Amino acid sequence: MGKLKQAGLICAGLLGGILISLQFSAMAEKETRASLPIEELRTFAEVFNAIKQGYVEPVEDKKLITHAISGMLSNLDPHSAYLDADAYKDLQVGTQGEFGGLGIEVGMEDGLVKVVSPIEDTPADRAGVKSGDLIFKLDDTLVKGLTLSDAVKRMRGKPKTQIKLTILRKGEAKPIELTLTREVIKVQSVKSKRLEDGYGYLRIASFQENTGASVVKHLNDLYKSGPLKGLVLDLRNDPGGLLNTAIGVSAAFLPPKTLVTSTDGRTPDAKHQFYALPEDYMRGSRDDYIQSLPAEARKVPMVVLINGGSASASEIVAGALQDHKRAVLLGTTSFGKGSVQTVLPLPGNTAIKLTTARYFTPSGRSIQAKGIVPDIVVEESANGNSSTRLREVDLEKHLENSTDKEASTPAKPQSKAPAKPKSGPAKDEGEEVFEPPSRELASKKDYQLNQALNLLKGLQIMQNRP
Repeated sequence: MGKLKQAGLICAGLLGGILISLQFSAMAEKETRASLPIEELRTFAEVFNAIKQGYVEPVEDKKLITHAISGMLSNLDPHSAYLDADAYKDLQVGTQGEFGGLGIEVGMEDGLVKVVSPIEDTPADRAGVKSGDLIFKLDDTLVKGLTLSDAVKRMRGKPKTQIKLTILRKGEAKPIELTLTREVIKVQSVKSKRLEDGYGYLRIASFQENTGASVVKHLNDLYKSGPLKGLVLDLRNDPGGLLNTAIGVSAAFLPPKTLVTSTDGRTPDAKHQFYALPEDYMRGSRDDYIQSLPAEARKVPMVVLINGGSASASEIVAGALQDHKRAVLLGTTSFGKGSVQTVLPLPGNTAIKLTTARYFTPSGRSIQAKGIVPDIVVEESANGNSSTRLREVDLEKHLENSTDKEASTPAKPQSKAPAKPKSGPAKDEGEEVFEPPSRELASKKDYQLNQALNLLKGLQIMQNRP
């Protein structure tokens, strides 16, 4: 019994040290100085000691503590997580637009890896991995029992090596097996194209460190061929990224000093307002890329395309442009990730990613678990079909919307646009015809883009109505 008590004191001290290293004590002092939960720590110590003495195989102390930390964070919400040295390095490299792997944004649900979104033009995207897919086997290893970090490690690997994913997909009777070849993922975050009659198309695939500067460069390129009559900003399937970059992109279209977003959390440093100002969108002492922005970019008529894959930073931009009536939003309701994650570095090149605040649009709307609702609802095809997508509200343990009690329940299905007459062979009655969007940039088959152009041209648009 003396040994158990001694082990309990050691573990309590150890966990207390961990809490201090995670800066939780500093956060507590900002509110009320709270004492450590001794009874709960004693229980933790007893479990720790029982595993050390009685588990069928020896377990390293480091492994037990790491799993305890990981469990604490993963049970808070879908976005808080412990980052080991590899995961922390991947996070840092990923924001610079280059990393190794398959190109999938993932989460965990019921012990399986759930696909949030495949990243555009990556092995996963080209192989047909879809939002909402459940990955239950990696090669011959069952995902059940693995942590998300372990599963992600297995999906990563040397370029040109292969991995087989076994997937469960809603509507499919049998599991789907896909063999993907790993490669270095180089995400080109911004693309552009000059369309017919002087209309511009600007696509943002993700928000990385250089995205704001790239947007300004592409806008300059678009204007080199003459003035624009209108601009389509495409944020569909954009999973987000860096907050300061979202502010920089917003600053390219809004007047200086305009409020872009605000955050609110428990600690004073989590309460902040972000404006279209260099101090809010720049990092370090780099040149202010907004200075080289074409003056017409802040006045050109705009339509912003969003859908259920538009998340986080892309929702910040869409919400700001909508609230300030700078652009018309067209498409379907966005993902609904309205929370801020702070990365807190730890010793050993590890870190935790902790949800510390909710963010709000300039008018004070919380996007969390609700999303941005477009001004004009237009689904992916003329007959009203939109592919089934995972949204924040569908994630287990998602953070509730602080301002809208109804936001925690899934939105009702959006009404369908009137179907166009179909040409070609007759279809059975009730059969739905759906042609997925083309991978071609600004494809002429892109129904939502065509409707955006029609809107910019002032033509009649087929619009969904409640």
